[in-house]
Amino acid sequence: MGEGILGESMLRIAREKELVDIRLRNLRDWAPGKHRVTDEPPYGGGAGMVLKVEPIFNALQELRRPGSRVILLSAQGARFDQSAARRLSAEKHIIMISGHYEGVDQRVADHLADEQISIGDYILTNGTLGALVVTDAIVRLLPGVLGDAQSAADESFSHGLLEYPHYTRPAVFQGWPVPEVLLGGNHGAIESWRREQARERTRRQRPDLGNP
Repeated sequence: MGEGILGESMLRIAREKELVDIRLRNLRDWAPGKHRVTDEPPYGGGAGMVLKVEPIFNALQELRRPGSRVILLSAQGARFDQSAARRLSAEKHIIMISGHYEGVDQRVADHLADEQISIGDYILTNGTLGALVVTDAIVRLLPGVLGDAQSAADESFSHGLLEYPHYTRPAVFQGWPVPEVLLGGNHGAIESWRREQARERTRRQRPDLGNP
């Protein structure tokens, strides 16, 4: 699952250019015993299986280094947003632990992870999906990854606003015109229009972001 996403588009190019080093690890490689068991039923009973603490501890013993930041993907984590992506893009080494099944032994969160992150208020069967979302959001902020550095600066959430609307040719399609201000070449007027459109779009579509 991970290699499929990491082998496409911007993430693939960033890896090929060695702008980022992303490695996928199989937790079973650190699971003790003949059968390499990574999950068991929870103490006290209940539905589902829980990832064991031992293989995660063993993995971190080998992979963690000075300055590493260990992130547990969990529904109990702080909600991931663009400010968190910017913060994490400054880290030199990140280890993500993907939760699965019913969850992860609580001792991982209490003693091994530096923070917990959730990508939204819903439940995924496979935490790898969440880890890939976080990875994509972080990598695109790294220097040199996007062709135009301004792209990351202007897009939605970068300034607490949704991004302004974009248009391409033709100037009129099916009777739907491009706003006249974008056709006139007055860059000051265009910039002012874009700022106001970003504010209005945010007020209309995402009032929860505040009162821009």
